[in-house]
Amino acid sequence: MEKECMEEGLANTKRPLLPAETNFVSSDKPNDGSSLTPVLFLSAIVALSGNFCFGFAAGYTSTAEFEMMEDLNMSIAAYSFFGSILTIGAAIGAILSGKIADFVGRKRTMWLSQIFFIMGWLGIASATSVWGINIGRVSIGFAVGLIAYVVPVYIAEITPKNIRGRLVVTLQLMNCSGLLIVFFLGNFFSWRTLSLLAIIPCLMQVVGLVFIPESPRWLASIGKETEFEDALRQLRGADAGVSEEATEIRDATEIFQRGDAGFQGLFQKKYAYPLMIGVGLMLLQQLGGNSVFAAYLSTVFAKANVSTTIGPTAIAFLQMPAAVLGVILMDAFGRRALLMEHDYAKEFTPVLVFLGVLGFSYAFAVGMSGIPWVIMSEIFPINVKASAGSLVTLVNWSSSWLVTYAFNFMLEWSSPVDGM
Repeated sequence: MEKECMEEGLANTKRPLLPAETNFVSSDKPNDGSSLTPVLFLSAIVALSGNFCFGFAAGYTSTAEFEMMEDLNMSIAAYSFFGSILTIGAAIGAILSGKIADFVGRKRTMWLSQIFFIMGWLGIASATSVWGINIGRVSIGFAVGLIAYVVPVYIAEITPKNIRGRLVVTLQLMNCSGLLIVFFLGNFFSWRTLSLLAIIPCLMQVVGLVFIPESPRWLASIGKETEFEDALRQLRGADAGVSEEATEIRDATEIFQRGDAGFQGLFQKKYAYPLMIGVGLMLLQQLGGNSVFAAYLSTVFAKANVSTTIGPTAIAFLQMPAAVLGVILMDAFGRRALLMEHDYAKEFTPVLVFLGVLGFSYAFAVGMSGIPWVIMSEIFPINVKASAGSLVTLVNWSSSWLVTYAFNFMLEWSSPVDGM
């Protein structure tokens, strides 16, 4: 049955990635009239600001590369390790993210991530050795690992079904915003000053978290009935009827309270199909090389004799409208169609270095960038959501480390003479 659904899905781009009878994911079609209330909007913006910090961290190595290598007398190998070590920290964060989010809650997990962000940026800004910047980068990576899991989960849990996909996929828009700002500021500030400036959006999320409610689903899962109902009413509006949704959430929590399946329980036949999709999408996302573009854009353009000021900034500007387009198109054409768009488009764009990077980045921002995270937050049953989410995120960061660490060596090997 699953094989037939997968084969049929190749011809039907609007078909859900999972067969409906699994009940792991709801239809893309709206099934309620819930609207975007002010509290829901604020909650989404505050949570998504964590992805702005994520984007800033991802693009930092591209902006700081040449000056940092000169100041700290770093070799290509040392800087490649610095650039890729973020993914090691993120992998550790990914392993723990699901358990932490279930134990302390979604809001506290975001708070915790910002503590590690701030410690990491302060460590890099004050570092006098390669070891110092590496320790700071690992701390930032751990924060990224937490953010990458908890933000899409929080957004999926607080939003009604009819607007859930659009809000979750806007996390890529925030990633692109972080990239744009770090590329722009990198033209005017040193790598140490840039590290200090990175703390500002971290502090903004810390403050914003004070004013938003905790995830109603998490509150229900730990038996806080009064807080659960209050949070749901805040998010839906004082006049909204929430009894039906509250019942649905309680029913889902009953499954969770039967026991978290854990990592061992995750590897059962009934979870194989969603697990294959979650892991497969993350591998496609990272092995496609997007992390390399974010981390080493300046190097790519310098090798191609393209301005290292104009090139990275142009990429970031291009990804912004592409991410917005992805938000609009995802609900119109479905997840599968945009994933296929990415795979088709990237094959035709790498004709020239500049146009190739532009084309790849545009296709990635529209399709593969945010949708794997949307699907990850939707496809797993609640009793394995934490373990499955941690595993899928771990695969994402492990494959990201592989391509990020290897890239500079491959670039040097393929370009033995500067300017060639």
